[in-house]
Amino acid sequence: MNKPILIAAGLALALLSSCNMNNPLLTESTLPYGAPEFDKIKEAHYLPAFKQAVKEAKADIDAIVECADEPDFKNTIEALENSGQTLDKVASIFYNLLEADSTEGLEKIAEKVSPMMTEVSMYSSLNEKLFEKVKTVYEKRNELGLEPDQMKLVEDTYKSFSRNGANLCPEDKAVYAKLSEELSLMNLQYGKNVLAATNAYKLVVTDEADLAGLPDFVVDGAAALAKEKGVEGWAFDLSYPSYGPFVKYSTRRDLRKEMYLAYNTKAVGGEYDNLELCRKIAAQRVKIAKILGYETYAAYDVEDRMAKTQETVDDFLSDLLNPSLPAARRDVAEITAYARENGFEESELMPWDFSFWSEKYKDAKYSVNDEQLKPYFKLENCIDAVLGLAGRLYGLQFTERPDIPGYNKDGKVFDVTDATGRHMALFYADFFPRASKRGGAWMTEFRGQKIIDGEEFRPFISIVTNFTKPTETAPSLITHDELTTFLHEFGHALHGMLAEGRYGSQSGTNVARDFVELPSQIMENWAYEPEYLNTFAKHYETGEVIPTELIDKIVAAKNYLAAYSQVRQLQFGILDMAWHTMTAVPEDLDTKAFEKEALASSAVIYSCPEACISTAFGHIFNGGYSAGYYSYKWAEVLEADAFSLFKEKGIFNTEVSGSFRENILSKGSSDDEAVLYRNFRGHDPQAKALLVKLGIISEEE
Repeated sequence: MNKPILIAAGLALALLSSCNMNNPLLTESTLPYGAPEFDKIKEAHYLPAFKQAVKEAKADIDAIVECADEPDFKNTIEALENSGQTLDKVASIFYNLLEADSTEGLEKIAEKVSPMMTEVSMYSSLNEKLFEKVKTVYEKRNELGLEPDQMKLVEDTYKSFSRNGANLCPEDKAVYAKLSEELSLMNLQYGKNVLAATNAYKLVVTDEADLAGLPDFVVDGAAALAKEKGVEGWAFDLSYPSYGPFVKYSTRRDLRKEMYLAYNTKAVGGEYDNLELCRKIAAQRVKIAKILGYETYAAYDVEDRMAKTQETVDDFLSDLLNPSLPAARRDVAEITAYARENGFEESELMPWDFSFWSEKYKDAKYSVNDEQLKPYFKLENCIDAVLGLAGRLYGLQFTERPDIPGYNKDGKVFDVTDATGRHMALFYADFFPRASKRGGAWMTEFRGQKIIDGEEFRPFISIVTNFTKPTETAPSLITHDELTTFLHEFGHALHGMLAEGRYGSQSGTNVARDFVELPSQIMENWAYEPEYLNTFAKHYETGEVIPTELIDKIVAAKNYLAAYSQVRQLQFGILDMAWHTMTAVPEDLDTKAFEKEALASSAVIYSCPEACISTAFGHIFNGGYSAGYYSYKWAEVLEADAFSLFKEKGIFNTEVSGSFRENILSKGSSDDEAVLYRNFRGHDPQAKALLVKLGIISEEE
């Protein structure tokens, strides 16, 4: 190499080093607790950060492989657990923002980063020398004097390698790596299509007569959305705070139909089509399962959960569906009869009619609706109440930290401390919908709790929702359903904030998928407790505490359409299992026809030919719940049984909450989840607990 080239190469390295030194994703944060410096992070920082982080992660693996000492827990298992810390940091920030505050730039970066992430994963999971070291430690694990969490880490690490192709021959490893990389790109494209299809639609109303039936809060929200989108009149889009109330209240059946079809044909055909992508993703997963030695993807995926087998899942869904289906059909018949009594002349209710007439019937039967309730649920009051509940149950205090930047101006950041003043977590809350955020609600983390070389890293936890925005005339007023959503996601957040594990892979929400919803779903119960609601539900204008009769109506209406709603959720689980229990996916598979057939026996209302759940079913196609959507119902069984102890001892009983914290929230997956549950409750849960809670069967049945 001649001298000018050497000089140029040296200059390039110097410039790269300088760029890394100025990259907030790669440098140590100057903020309290090492919080992410979101105010400094730019799109241009991500790709260089990923490249450097991948390089470091590989170097960590190389160091373990090249270690000349006899493989042991510390130099192999623990070293592997703590490898790739920079990559964890960069990826956690990037992928969370890709969901919550995305841009075209981030989406393009994701396409470049996806194969890099797959490649570095394979660098570890398919590394023969590394696996041999892991296997050596695994085989002598009983001789090492390990503590229970260490023993489980050894076993989990070995199982992870095995489940990710470590026992494959070199040729099959190459095929597995290629299939995994292709699947990750398919998943990215699926999510990108759903977001684009969601944002591509809006209903603009310019004639006030077309707003008939809509409550003031919906009209005000539509006016604000129109202003935001730069159009005249009132605008409605497919974010749930806009779509949900429209189909529930609008008397314009033609517009309800238009909105319903737009919402339920997202990514069906057209520019953002996911129909073929659903088939391709399912087929790719079957190929991955087969090469790993499983007949179906469900058999592979469920093995690592509480259920263990797809047969257990099928039996579980059937055990809930069989008693629920006739009750759900009675629910629908009751709504249909009411609609006919009140002027509905069609032969049967269509999907765009059901929300409308069920809301009217609910109002007539219980005299309670969102318009009555929303004034009592000002978001700021609900925030104080939800955070305050964590104080009453677990002694937590939340102090807003405006000096710590969030990733979006709408968000809030809190410093979380316990009763002794110990810092427990940073809590990020992002409540309102925007075009850059996907729909729904979720909890995530920018950093999980862990201990490395004796230093504890407390977590950075985030919840993301799509609640109704404040308008020019009213603050953000949320529905009672949105309050339960808030409590649900906050339950996940508590699972992360109260983590006390030693190893990150066992900490917080890193538990079996069918166990992870227990801490979230149990929190929803407080939304129906008068003793709790009375502490914060006050009219935003008058300050009047929510009347007792309204609370009574909320409680009375709690199980309204419970069987119908249960069947709807079970259908999602059935559809999920249908996609993932195929032993082969035909190339000519018709996604819509496949879906219709899978759901035919559990249908309770008319199935619109145009509609398709699968094309926007992000939970199972790009959200981590593949062959796992049943988990929501599985966890409902757990929480129904668990909350009965709070009901018995008192909903603010600190002895019960202390036990829940000690045995469930703090433990992560440091022990088998079934054991953790028994340690808290004293027995195994039964599906009957949920059926009784929902009023589908009686205690005596």
